[in-house]
Amino acid sequence: MVTRAPDTKVVRKEGTRIGGGARFPGPNGKGPSGNGRGGEHDDRGRRFSPAIYRITMWVVLAAVVMMFAALSSAYIILSPGEQAVRVAMPRMFFLSTGIILVSSFCFEKAKSSLKQGGQLKYLRWIWLTLLLGLAFLATQLMGWQELAAQGVYFASHPHSSFFYFFTGVHGVHLIGGIVGLAYLILRMKRRKEILVSQRSITSAEVVSIYWHTMDGLWLWLFLLLLVWK
Repeated sequence: MVTRAPDTKVVRKEGTRIGGGARFPGPNGKGPSGNGRGGEHDDRGRRFSPAIYRITMWVVLAAVVMMFAALSSAYIILSPGEQAVRVAMPRMFFLSTGIILVSSFCFEKAKSSLKQGGQLKYLRWIWLTLLLGLAFLATQLMGWQELAAQGVYFASHPHSSFFYFFTGVHGVHLIGGIVGLAYLILRMKRRKEILVSQRSITSAEVVSIYWHTMDGLWLWLFLLLLVWK
C-alpha cells in the first residue's frame, strides 16, 4: 500500500531572506518593517557632499602651487648675474594682469547672483569671466610677440627661457579654468533650474577657487619676472 506524503506549504515571513538573496518585500512592496525605509542607508551614502568637492580641488591646487614654487626657486637660483642680457617686461603682460584681476571680480559677482537666485545675471557674469579669460590668453600670446620683437626667444638665455616657460605653463592651467567656466554655463542652460540647487552653488564655488588661484599665481609670476632680473 502506497502512502502519500501530506502536502507541505512554504510560509514566507515578511522580511526573511529567500535563498540567501534579497529580502521578501512586505506589504505594498515596502521593506521588512513596512515603512519603506529599507534603502534609507543607501540613500544617505549617495547624498551630495560639497566638502568632498572642495577638498579634492584644494588637493589638486596644492600640487599645482608646489610645482610653481619649485619652478620659482629654480628661477631665482639660476637667475643670470650682472653680465646677463635683461628682458624688458612686455607691455601686454601689464594689460593681461589687469584683465585677470577684473575676471576674478566678475566671478565673485556671478557667485553672488547665483546665491540670490538670479540665474540670468549669473550666466552673464560667467560669460564675461570666460571672455576675459580668453582675452588674457590672447594678450599673453601678444606678449610673446613683443619678446620676439626684442630678439628674445625661448633658447636665448636662461632668463628668457623662464619668461616663456612660466607664462606657457600658467596659460595651460588657465585653460583648465576656462573649461570649468564652460561647464558651468552648459550645466545651467541644460538644467534650467527654477530654484538654484546646492550642487550648482558648489560647482561654481569649486571652479572659482581654481580661477582665483590661477589669478594669484599669475600675480606672483608677474612680480617675480618684473623684479627679479
